[in-house]
Amino acid sequence: MDFSRKLPIGIQDFEKLRTDSYLYVDKTAYIHRIVNEGCPYFLGRPRRFGKSLFLSTLKAYFQGKKELFEGLAIAELEKDWVEYPVFHLDLNLGSYAQFSDLEHVLNVQLTRLESQWGKEDSEGTFSTRLAGLMRRAYEKTKKRVVVLVDEYDKPLTSTLDKPELHEKIREALSGFYGVLKTADSYLRFLMLTGITKFSKVSIFSQLNQLQDISMNEYYAGVCGISETELLTNFEPEIRKLAERRKLSYEEALAELKKRYDGYHFAKESEGVYNPFSVLNTFATNDFDYYWFSTGTPTFLAKMLKDADFDIPSLENDVMVEAPTITDYHVGDENPLPLLYQTGYLTIKAFEKQFNEYRLGFPNEEVKYGFLRELQRQYSPQALFKSEFSISKFVRELEAADVDGFMTRIRAFFADIAYDLNNKTEKDFQKTFYLLFKVMGHFVQTEVKSAVGRSDIVVWLKDTIYVFEFKLAENATAEEALAQIDDKGYLIPYSADERKIVKIGAEFSRAERTLSRWVRKDVG
Repeated sequence: MDFSRKLPIGIQDFEKLRTDSYLYVDKTAYIHRIVNEGCPYFLGRPRRFGKSLFLSTLKAYFQGKKELFEGLAIAELEKDWVEYPVFHLDLNLGSYAQFSDLEHVLNVQLTRLESQWGKEDSEGTFSTRLAGLMRRAYEKTKKRVVVLVDEYDKPLTSTLDKPELHEKIREALSGFYGVLKTADSYLRFLMLTGITKFSKVSIFSQLNQLQDISMNEYYAGVCGISETELLTNFEPEIRKLAERRKLSYEEALAELKKRYDGYHFAKESEGVYNPFSVLNTFATNDFDYYWFSTGTPTFLAKMLKDADFDIPSLENDVMVEAPTITDYHVGDENPLPLLYQTGYLTIKAFEKQFNEYRLGFPNEEVKYGFLRELQRQYSPQALFKSEFSISKFVRELEAADVDGFMTRIRAFFADIAYDLNNKTEKDFQKTFYLLFKVMGHFVQTEVKSAVGRSDIVVWLKDTIYVFEFKLAENATAEEALAQIDDKGYLIPYSADERKIVKIGAEFSRAERTLSRWVRKDVG
């Protein structure tokens, strides 16, 4: 690893980043605007997207640490550097497996502030302690207080699968955050960051002056790395990556874009790269699932399965009404707003006529990671068996072993029949769709719909495979093969020099797996 330039992986403290000479993508122009507007703010972004660093930058600014900002945009914009009392509360510190975890996190942080600003005996609750702290800090300094709450919703998102604990924590936080709605006379600035805006937490229903900038076009790039920022700040890292991976500079850029770009946080905005994945790629000079591996979305994948969601529609075909995209109601049967807020889907387009957002996967890291997690939900037992690894399916097609490939699929479905017992054909269709889409991480695939309704195409270096699947009760494998010709599925590949192989197959309802297939080579 090249240590000549220090990459700020996991560095969330702005002062440490600047004093220890880490690379920094300058976001301080946003700071100047946001503090001068002076509103109470909420900023929602997915995990590991730079929220904590941005809040830490605000903290250093309000502490008047002018020297840390030398050479940055705000150094030219700010003329008055004033020190304010700053309350920085970080709720990302707990695991929240039980209610006492929340009590411990709040107590530790309030005790730290009380060591500086004091405490009165009458302050026996977290709410009264916070209110007392703000009042005393204002009285002692004659300056209003800055309150920065990092990951305000961590206790809530951590307990979504535990309804009773979640509700108990929600009630406690409603009272705690609710103190801020009556503290305007003591507040110079207020900002909360988190992943989602829980509509039932009182700070959002009662603190109506809180401005949600999560989808504000101007602040769309406040977290993450834009393409301009990538090229301006990381050219040496991109060139080193290209050299190590034996790619051209342009090829390395294209791979970074395909894997980690594509997040949009406003109706019209430049896409941003996932900063955590980009920095880790530069640190290791290799491409991997860096962001995805830090938090498996098992709960979200289970939500989709329980809702009998149309999985193929996730690829740019799901629509969400604009008023609902930033709010999450616990128990809501529509998982799409939460998938957007957590970063597994992003804005692809805005339909002005209907006031709706079109959502889809932002990039390949998220797409294939999430599809793999969905596959675990639909075929849990099969995925733990080495004979069903995706690499074995791909290698059989690369070796033109169609019978081996189809036999493995047959065994795959036979093995998961128990998991899908008493389920409908749709469950098998979704499982088949996921199998091929996950395979698409290694070879080019196209799955337009699901089993029995459309074709599947797999492109290899020397061969193009065109599949058509039918339910045996409705049509034979031979009829499936004929449909490939009748529907003109081969026309797009007629000028391609690669060999084309057609495969028609029957899916048996009784056997709950593939029953037979036929193959025909073209040309």
